[in-house]
Order: sequence, then C-alpha cells, then structure tokens
Amino acid sequence: MTRVLLRASGTGSRESLAEYRSVGGYSALESALRAASPQGVTAAVREADLRGRGGAAFPTARKWELAARSSGNNKYVVANGGEHEPGSRKDRFLISSRPHLVLEGMALCAFATGASRGYLYLIEDMEDALASAQEAIDEARSGGYLGANILGFGFELEVSIIKAPTTYVAGEESAALEVIEGAESGEPRKAWPRKKPPYPGQAGLFGAPTTINNVETLAHVPGIVRHGAEWFRGLARAGGAGTGLFTLDSRVARPGVHELPMGATFRELLYDVGGGPKSGRPIKAFLPALSSAFLPASALDLPMTPDAVRQAGSNLGCGGVSFLEDGESVIPRLLEISQFFMREQCGQCPPCRMETNTLAAILKQVAAGEAGEYGAQIERITTFARGKGNCSLIEMAAAPVLSALKLFPEDFSAAANRA
Repeated sequence: MTRVLLRASGTGSRESLAEYRSVGGYSALESALRAASPQGVTAAVREADLRGRGGAAFPTARKWELAARSSGNNKYVVANGGEHEPGSRKDRFLISSRPHLVLEGMALCAFATGASRGYLYLIEDMEDALASAQEAIDEARSGGYLGANILGFGFELEVSIIKAPTTYVAGEESAALEVIEGAESGEPRKAWPRKKPPYPGQAGLFGAPTTINNVETLAHVPGIVRHGAEWFRGLARAGGAGTGLFTLDSRVARPGVHELPMGATFRELLYDVGGGPKSGRPIKAFLPALSSAFLPASALDLPMTPDAVRQAGSNLGCGGVSFLEDGESVIPRLLEISQFFMREQCGQCPPCRMETNTLAAILKQVAAGEAGEYGAQIERITTFARGKGNCSLIEMAAAPVLSALKLFPEDFSAAANRA
C-alpha cells in the first residue's frame, strides 16, 4: 500500500527535523515562499480535490479562499487534533509520529490565507502527541521554519499548542475556537459550538478570519504543493483523491492506523489490510465511523470516498471503522453508542439534550425487554430534533439508531419481546 502520511518504516516514533528534511521536508514551504504566490498554493489544493479528513469532507480550498478573501489585519490557522471519537486514533498517531508534516501544512495554509498566528489544538490526554508536537515546534523554530522572517522570505508564523478538554464536542471547529480564546484570555470557556453563520473563515478567533482544518487534512498539503495536484489525485482510485488514514480496533487480526488510497473498498480495509475478524465469523454490518449509519455486509465492496459512502446512505466520517459479526445483535452496540452521545453532548442546546437522553433511555428499555412502541418513539424524537442545535451531534447520534432500526428489525423485536 502507498504510504504518504505514515512513515515507510511503519514506526510510530517521532520523526525528527533532520529525518523530515532528509525526505524533502519543508521543501514545499520553501518553494511556495520563493514563488511568492499564496493563490498558487490554494489553486494546487483546489485542483487536487483535497477534502477535509475530520469527518465533514468539506473542500479544503473553499475554506482557504473564504479566509483569504476576508478582510482583517490578523488572521489565524488552527490544526484541529481534537480527536475524541471512540475507534479513531489517526490524529494522535500522526502528530506523535510525523509532527513536522502537520507543521509544514499549517505554514502553507497560513501563507495561502494571510495568517501569521497558528494553534495546534490537541486533546489534553494525548501525552505522546503533545510532547512530540512541542519538540517539533521547538525544532522548526530553531531551524528557521517558524517564527519571524521564515527562511529569509519575510513570512511570519508563530505556532503554539492549546490543550482541548477530553470531550467529544470539543473537536467541533467552533467549539475549538471557544476553547482557544478562553485559554489565551486566561478565562477558560466551555467547549460549546457557536451558531453559524458567520463561519470561521469570516469571523473566527477573536472575530478575525480563521482557517481550521483537521491535522490529517493539513498533513496532505506539503505533498500536494511539492508533487502537484495530478500526483495527489493519482494516488487514489476512481472517484477519490489522495490517501486516507483509517483506524481498526482489536477485533481484527491486524488492528491499528492504516493508510489506504481513497477509493479502496471497505473489504480491502477490513480483510486484506486488517486480516478480518479474529473470530473468523463473517461480517454482518459495519460502521464507517461511530457517528455514521450502519451499512450491510453487501456494501463491503463500496469505495471509501465521501461521495460514494454518502450515496449509500452513510458517512465516511473520521475513518474509525467497526463492525458487527453474524449472530451478533445490534442492540448492545447501539446502547453503547447512544450512551456515549448522551454523555458527550455539551448541554447547550435543549433539542440535543432531549434527543440523546431519550434515545439512550429507549435503547436501554429495548435491551432490557421493557420497550413498547420503540420504533415510533425513535422516529418521533429524531424527526423533532433534526436540523436543530449549533452543531451536527443531533444527526450523528441519530444515524446509527435509525439505520439499525431499518436494517435489523429482528434484533429489536427479539430484544424487546424477550421479557
């Protein structure tokens, strides 16, 4: 398999500045600064069709263009590593092993958008990633790749680390901005998503234009600038662009973070790369990410691209893929997921509090064989809450439940009628 983000050796140890430079590190930044064309960097990202790797798959160049067009003397760039979804470990692995790749991506983004201040936003329990990031920032500053007058071209970028709370919603981009502003002001704020619009590219940190991208998204940028958009698109299968990082849990023979071409299939990921379920039983269904809809085993040959997965009725999310095996009821898994979202909703929006609490209560009743009209209740609460709130957690909490209700009615009825 092609390795673009993960080191060829497969090691998770931190890549030093010297090691990074030996494989062409920071040459993309130097060439961009020498060409003095911020628009050229953004154009390469647009032509490469780089999509956000944090879950939404939003076109990266459109975010950059919005920030570049917005007026303001101070602009910011944020690398979002607020990864707290169970089953996903790609961001912490990437920062721990290849922090300079992310820093160079941040610098290129800052150059393209006119930013001079950057923040690396990492969950406070990511001890290895936090240490790796700080060492890399110190190395980059000493090497002339961060700070004032970078590489003698007059470009300036200061980067510092902000620790995010260990909550799921803290990874939402506007919630991350709240946390960063609180940390910088010395008055901590809750990780509460903001109403949109305005979008961060218009008015983000301290009301200034801010570009916030997932760390994996930014890690792709140096390769695009260095090798070109056609190279990046050529890494993928039909319908995709570049490579992606996917996390498999301990239920497969070869768990961990794996890099595959975008457009490879879920079957390739789970069986060819992951070695298949340790139990040897066939897969009954799978979740592309915890916040996505279940897909049946017949969809295992679906290409892993945002558009293909969306057309199939789910979402590629952040690539933490899990599955159900034949003979395994979906109810315990749904109860676990619903209780996670109930705990992790931030409490700001009443519809979200109501939906997540109600879904968890209904599924607890189903699991205990005490449920009545569970189907109608689930449909009612999810219909009422749909589209409300300051972030998309409402849709994330509902997607696995609604899809399972449709795919596995026999699991529901078997559990609900057990008493």
